[in-house]
Amino acid sequence: MSSTESDNTGDSDESTTTEQADSYEACIEPIGCQTFESVPETYIVNNGEWADMAFALGQREGFLTSAYMIPGFLFEPFGLDVPPLSETESLSQTNWDKEIFYERDPDVILMDPNYMHSTGWDESWDESDTDEISENVAPFFGNNILRRREWHDYKLYSMYEALERLAELFQERERYEALAEVHDELQQEVQSRLPPADERPEIALINSASNPNEGTFYPMRTQVEGVELKPYRDLDIRSAFTADHIESGTIDYETLLEVDPEVIVVHWGIGTTGDTDSFSPEAFGEQFVTPFEEDSTGSRLSAVREGNVYPGAFGSQGPLVNLLQTEMVAQQLYPEEFGEFDAEKFPEVAADKQLFDRQRVTDIIQGRL
Repeated sequence: MSSTESDNTGDSDESTTTEQADSYEACIEPIGCQTFESVPETYIVNNGEWADMAFALGQREGFLTSAYMIPGFLFEPFGLDVPPLSETESLSQTNWDKEIFYERDPDVILMDPNYMHSTGWDESWDESDTDEISENVAPFFGNNILRRREWHDYKLYSMYEALERLAELFQERERYEALAEVHDELQQEVQSRLPPADERPEIALINSASNPNEGTFYPMRTQVEGVELKPYRDLDIRSAFTADHIESGTIDYETLLEVDPEVIVVHWGIGTTGDTDSFSPEAFGEQFVTPFEEDSTGSRLSAVREGNVYPGAFGSQGPLVNLLQTEMVAQQLYPEEFGEFDAEKFPEVAADKQLFDRQRVTDIIQGRL
């Protein structure tokens, strides 16, 4: 499989006509439109959101490897068997290894090509290396949809805009439309049950790089474009932090006490797995909750006293994980309306508390449309 301009060098007019009829075009920024001679069967991703989207479109078997993957337990509710991170991540975020691309030999690379030579994480990699992989291994097809970066001055797709582009690549329009319908129904259900705006909590969203043992916290906005914070935008969750807090980069216990938020949420916290491949409330508590409780200042925080320190959504998310995490955040912040979040059982949720039909999503993935 390859992505090329139309090739008119067939052995006969008939074969050329057939080849042109089978080829199709798929488009995405910053790459533009590319012609594919057949639907890609195998792929490499950088971040897990592109794997999630591909899985949702029925392409689980074509996944080869990644640099940063979503924990497999978040796909279990949809009948998807995804190996542990140790088996799904062979690329390095800070040392791009060309040989892995050559060895795995994918049909397509689901990655924003600018990501590799613009982040600066591997200073030895430049644009010529990206061009080499594109020319000798497989075309790139992706956009850095996680968040806006300083080098990303082109279109930043929403989750479902990106999914539609990927559905074009995999020729899976029906699956895309079915998933979009499930997503829209969930959004309508949640929006219809949210309390009035003046009764919605403000949260102190802190990055998981925060260290309560050292009293160092990285405050975050909640209303930022990109798939990373989609559940908070969709639920209209506002930040307890001011612009000054955000711009400072880090804050300490004293500043956090001045804010004294009702709720503290650790972004990416649901990915705290300890020594297992499932969410570990114990590991999360040991890393983030206990240090708050044992600190003389942290223990005075309203969120800590009331037991409102929660593991936040895994930022790398496609349509499948986003459905789960939208439900999760709704239950964490509005338990009286949506049912209390049960960290011990997550991602299992009692049938009467489910906000979307798991079986319907599983059927879509498996092609039962």
